[in-house]
Amino acid sequence: MHTTYFGNIEWYRELLSTLQNYGTTEVLEGIIDKNERWQKQTERNRCLIATANGTQMLTVPISLPAKENNNITTGEVLISDHGNWRHLHWNALSSAYGMSPFFDYYADDIKPFFSEKWELLADYNLAITKKILELLGANDIIQQKTFLKPSDVVETKPYYQTFQKRHGFIPNLSIIDLLFNEGPDSILYL
Repeated sequence: MHTTYFGNIEWYRELLSTLQNYGTTEVLEGIIDKNERWQKQTERNRCLIATANGTQMLTVPISLPAKENNNITTGEVLISDHGNWRHLHWNALSSAYGMSPFFDYYADDIKPFFSEKWELLADYNLAITKKILELLGANDIIQQKTFLKPSDVVETKPYYQTFQKRHGFIPNLSIIDLLFNEGPDSILYL
């Protein structure tokens, strides 16, 4: 699987389905592909959240190493400090989810990703993914092998969203939306 910045719900559903074959999250580093060719403008450095004004894309600025033939792998992509993005992303999340039912419950676990600096995007994303899996309680659940196979068709069912009355249900947002709105029940939704 490719790396992702606070991946969307379907990406996490697929990841959990893949991990259930191993019965543990300990194999995560072997599943996330750092050697794939870098693809611009993808969820590898972007996520979509719901705000009072609709959806908002959060993008981690990157810099690419100089290489012959532009054959850059995802594992070589560097995080740029351009534009105070960490502060802007945390403010966007706080504004969008500050009134959600589980923001206060998870904020202390998520905030360090916006204060600490990381050099490589793939390492940053892997650390985020590990933390999200921990917050979901994924290890306990995947051992039960209760997830759908990746090839199964999954109907997206609405869950509570903070701005649902204003914008309707928005499917397949960042996992952060599900976590802040559904809390410990997020794993059941997945």
